[in-house]
Amino acid sequence: MLTGGPLDVLTGDYLAELTMLILGRDRLKNPGLGYAKTFPRQLEECLGLAHERGVRIVTNAGGLNPAGLADAVRALAAKLGIPASVAHVEGDDLMPYEDGALTANAYLGGAGITACLRAGADIVVTGRVTDAALVSGPAAWWFDWAPDDWDRLAGAVVAGHVLECGTQATGGNYSFFTRHDVRAPGFPLAEVCEDGSSVVTKHPGTGGVVSVGTVTAQLLYETQGVRYLGPDVTARLDTVRLLSVGADRVGISGVRGEAPPGTLKVGVTRIGGWRNEVVFVLTGLDIEAKEELVRAQLADALRDVAEVDWTLARTDHEDAATQETSSALLRLVVRDPSPDPVGRSLTAAAIELALASYPGFHVTAAPGPAQPYGVFTSAEVPAASVPHTAVLPNGTRLPVPPALAVPPALVAPQPSPAPTAPPGPTGPTRRGPLGALVGARSGDKGGDANVGVWVESDSAWAWLHATLTVDAFQALLPETAGLPVARHVLPHLRALNFTVPGLLGDGVASGHRFDPQAKALGEWLRARHTDIPVALLPAPEATP
Repeated sequence: MLTGGPLDVLTGDYLAELTMLILGRDRLKNPGLGYAKTFPRQLEECLGLAHERGVRIVTNAGGLNPAGLADAVRALAAKLGIPASVAHVEGDDLMPYEDGALTANAYLGGAGITACLRAGADIVVTGRVTDAALVSGPAAWWFDWAPDDWDRLAGAVVAGHVLECGTQATGGNYSFFTRHDVRAPGFPLAEVCEDGSSVVTKHPGTGGVVSVGTVTAQLLYETQGVRYLGPDVTARLDTVRLLSVGADRVGISGVRGEAPPGTLKVGVTRIGGWRNEVVFVLTGLDIEAKEELVRAQLADALRDVAEVDWTLARTDHEDAATQETSSALLRLVVRDPSPDPVGRSLTAAAIELALASYPGFHVTAAPGPAQPYGVFTSAEVPAASVPHTAVLPNGTRLPVPPALAVPPALVAPQPSPAPTAPPGPTGPTRRGPLGALVGARSGDKGGDANVGVWVESDSAWAWLHATLTVDAFQALLPETAGLPVARHVLPHLRALNFTVPGLLGDGVASGHRFDPQAKALGEWLRARHTDIPVALLPAPEATP
């Protein structure tokens, strides 16, 4: 990013829900840690180049200890002989929070970053801020936006959301990846304008692609409803308009903002207990009978375990040409508040069946000791109760007031576009995978999943809007049946966003689901078959 073309601010997003749990365990071992240890090593390679080019660096790598990382950066700059003005943002850490909490961090906005940059910082280190704050904070500094410039701030938040997962905006994890060379996608950048609009692009000569599709996919990633709540502003995703404005250049405009809520989200992690697992390989004939036998043989050993989950993945094929493709996987996952019931005594019981169970008995890996697992939950606290503080390069501690949260009764919200679409196509249909027409991107928020889907033409949008109801979604993805799935309509993007509360249990750190972060949930949806109007399907390729 520093060598490929012009840049004013380089951002680094290091934090995720699982990362906070890992950093919390690091802090237990050494109170001086709690930040991303990879950041100083990476900075050592590029600090001199950033200084030469006048590029500011803004990162949330401070994690649970932004002051500690700021000190480490100062020490590194001194060792390298590079003048660097370093500031940090703190106040998000709410520990001690409640009994059993390992970490508890409020999601701060970008105002602290803005204050640090206004004070002349070359490098700004934060703890838990929203991912988009790494872009909206510098934009507010650059253009000197007021705290209630909600439309401008909302535009920058949307740009930040597009950038936050790096190459997911330039062809990575993209449904239509076969259309482009995405073997080594370059990183995205945003050219943010004074009115809050932006152009997403990448440096010339880098791989991948920036298209309306790749930007749409990232806009749908890990979002909930049409109102994208944040500490500084509520961005209206149903007002976002995208337009291709050149090769690898997509304009974002029309974003409307509203007052933020008067509360901040708090992410809380805790050690939930202990877990273990064994994966049995069932080969050839009588797969169901083999499963029944091993489950019966382990019933006594599992009697006192708090939580037991069996999953059979039918990866076997009839008359298979290889042994691997003739085999199914039976996965046993166990959890308990104590390590003893799920420790070596349990896994030993499984292995001791080796000569006394189903024919061909073997497992994928040797059993191990019980491992602790984490649980992520979220809560809300009044924004005014969080001591958001910018610690400036000269050591001055500057309190950052919460964003003005206008009471809902006094806000005149931008009306939602009517969730309607023109009549869809009629005529014959063909049964096939939804992904022949529809793109998707999915992800997680704690124990909840979201699946965003979009299409590329108005006629396809009319069909998608009318066809993919909540009932149809749940019929296509039976794992979501019984969950309170909600559908959100984003007509300017020709997109629907489905939120699936509870699909992921207590989140990635504790989940036993095959895909614990729902990263491929959208691709499963695209692979499901439904009746699609022939008029919407691509024409078959001509036979040579």
